[in-house]
Amino acid sequence: MDATELRSKTLDELKAQLAQSKKEAFNLRFQQATSQLENTARVRTVRRDIARVNTILNEKAAAAAAEA
Repeated sequence: MDATELRSKTLDELKAQLAQSKKEAFNLRFQQATSQLENTARVRTVRRDIARVNTILNEKAAAAAAEA
């Protein structure tokens, strides 16, 4: 997921994306623990997507606080 795409989303969409990514990360960790994970690089990309979403949520919260 690209950061520019994420910045155009609303807070609700970002929170939904974050929840979905966290579920996927959990499932990937579970697959890795049971040696069923085929695409190991996916773990890294999902972790980075989660970090990206969190960063943009924090940016939006800081912008809202600066306005108030």
